[in-house]
Amino acid sequence: MKVTPYEVQGEIDYDKLIKEFGTKPITDELLERIKKHTGELHEVLRRKIFFSHRDLDLILNEYERGNKFVLYTGRKPSDNVHIGHLLVWKFTKFLQDKFNVELYFQMTDDEEFLFKKRSLEEANKFAYENALDVIACGFDPKKTKIIIDTEYIKTMYPIALKVAKHLTLSTSKAVFGFKNDNNVGQVFFTCMQSVPALLPSVLKGEPTQVLIPHAIDQDPHFRITRDIAPKLGFPKPASIHSIFLPGLKEGGKMSASDPMSAIFVTDTPEQIKKKIMNAFSGGRETTEEHKKLGGNPDIDIPFQYLRIFFEPDDVKLKKIYDDYKAGKILSGEMKQICLEKAIEFIEDHQKKREGSRKVVDKFILRD
Repeated sequence: MKVTPYEVQGEIDYDKLIKEFGTKPITDELLERIKKHTGELHEVLRRKIFFSHRDLDLILNEYERGNKFVLYTGRKPSDNVHIGHLLVWKFTKFLQDKFNVELYFQMTDDEEFLFKKRSLEEANKFAYENALDVIACGFDPKKTKIIIDTEYIKTMYPIALKVAKHLTLSTSKAVFGFKNDNNVGQVFFTCMQSVPALLPSVLKGEPTQVLIPHAIDQDPHFRITRDIAPKLGFPKPASIHSIFLPGLKEGGKMSASDPMSAIFVTDTPEQIKKKIMNAFSGGRETTEEHKKLGGNPDIDIPFQYLRIFFEPDDVKLKKIYDDYKAGKILSGEMKQICLEKAIEFIEDHQKKREGSRKVVDKFILRD
């Protein structure tokens, strides 16, 4: 198992990650505290899709004292947005709606340029295209600020410099595994990723708590931010971590670099069908054997997509789970259930995405 902000390999043991990263599991007690404020729990909380945190309890303490927090999440923009990205964004919208709070969404076009073979102009173009997918999720335009790093740099750079002064090269090497052939921009980038965690305090002129929903692989960036923030007079940002949406193939993480491992928001129904019908199955080798012995939904990728992303109804999900395990639902039928849900979701998202072009400027934060 290898989990870094830039690489995820092997079979992921999330309990082991909690110990290795030094985070805390989200307990039933913490879920009850959230539910007191939200009235209901999002399915990703009920199903432990978001499973770990840093200082979520402290965020709730402050909220209960009347001090609102600010949400922060982001995206390294490229031409490939898949449903693994939307998993975090959907939950972030739930938090924005239920707690009535602001969101700072960072588009790291600088990161795309520094780490990929992209021109700066291409990376910036992708930032605007990916912003359409963010807006399509339904975020409140009055409470949502999209930051494009290279365009909001006048405000961000002084904060990033203050972070940089406290970040040593040895720490960067230890945390991210940088070598001598890494460019210096890559080393500096984590200072830019720290900025939105501190920016609300700067803009509001008072210490402001920040909660960052993100996949667990991004945690190293924010461990650094948490170490440095108090030295600069800022509160430590809190985090809530999700598991990875698995790739369509057996094991691994859904990856934008492997088109057949992921369902993209721009996929056609035909492309989605090809991917899901070829996804790794927990079914038996023959129909007769499957009906007799049942399938294994715990390793079946189409079922996992229903559990993690496409099916919000717990009762319906349990019936699908039980029927598959009992052999009443065949592997092909499981794939068909997932396929119909996926096509419906993606087509709806695509319509909303096109409508977002008219309002994108309302979301972009300018210097």
